Amino acid sequence: MAKIYLDPGHGGTDPGAVANGLQEKVLTLKIALKTRDILNRDYEGHTIRMSRTSDTTRSLAQRTNDANSWGADYFISIHINAGGGTGYEDYIYNGSVSNNTITYRDKLHAEVMKQVDFRNRGKKRANFHVLRQSSMPAVLTENGFIDTTADANKLKSDAYLDRIALGHANGIAQALGLKKKSGGGNNGGSGKQGYVEVITPSLWTYNTANWDDKAVIVNEGEVFTVARDKFKVGNGYMYQLKSGLYITASTQYVRYYTR
Repeated sequence: MAKIYLDPGHGGTDPGAVANGLQEKVLTLKIALKTRDILNRDYEGHTIRMSRTSDTTRSLAQRTNDANSWGADYFISIHINAGGGTGYEDYIYNGSVSNNTITYRDKLHAEVMKQVDFRNRGKKRANFHVLRQSSMPAVLTENGFIDTTADANKLKSDAYLDRIALGHANGIAQALGLKKKSGGGNNGGSGKQGYVEVITPSLWTYNTANWDDKAVIVNEGEVFTVARDKFKVGNGYMYQLKSGLYITASTQYVRYYTR
C-alpha cells in the first residue's frame, strides 16, 4: 500500500503569497484536496495523509516530521509562485537524492504539463526545508504566479484548478505505479469496451478535462473509443477518448454503448 503525503503550502496565520484577490494558502488547499479526491476516485493501492485539510497553521518541521513518522513513500508540497514571472515549475532537493526522487518528479512534471497551458519553467533543484528534511522522495510544485494577471486569472477558475490537480494525481499515480480502478472505458470492469456515438449535428471535443479548452468539432454519427468512463467535470460529466481528447457524457449529445 503506497503512502502519499500531500502538503498544501502555508495555511492559518501564514497566507503565503497574496495578489490579484487571491491567497496562496487557499489555492494550495483546494488543489491538494482535489488531488486527494481524484487519486481516491480513480486509483487503488494507496493511502493519503495531508499536512492540513483546513485553514490551519503548520510549521515546516511539523509537516516533515509528520510525513517521516508516518512512513510516507512520496511527499508532495503544493505551492503558488510569486515574483512577477509566469508558468509552472517544480523542485527537488539540491543535495544528494535517490534515483526515485528524480524519476518520480519527472513523471509528475510531465503529467502536470499535459493538463495545463502554463509556460513550462522546467525542473529545478533547491534547498527547501520540506525537500531537505523529508526522508522519502519529495517534490515541491509551483503552480503559476499569483502576482501575474494571466496566471492569476487561470487560478481563479475552479475548472483550471481541477486540471492542475488531475496532473498532480496522474503524476503521483504513475510515479508509484498505482493501479487504475475498474472502469476506464470497459463498462465498470465487465471486460467490454465502451464507445460513444455523437447524436447531435455537431459537437465540441476538448483538449483537457475543462469545458473552456475546446479542441475540434465532431459530427453526428461519428463513434469514438472510450479510454475512461464518465467522470465529473464542473457541473457536468465527460468521457476521455482513446485519442486523448475529451467529450461530454450528456445523453442529450452522445450515446454510450459497449461491445
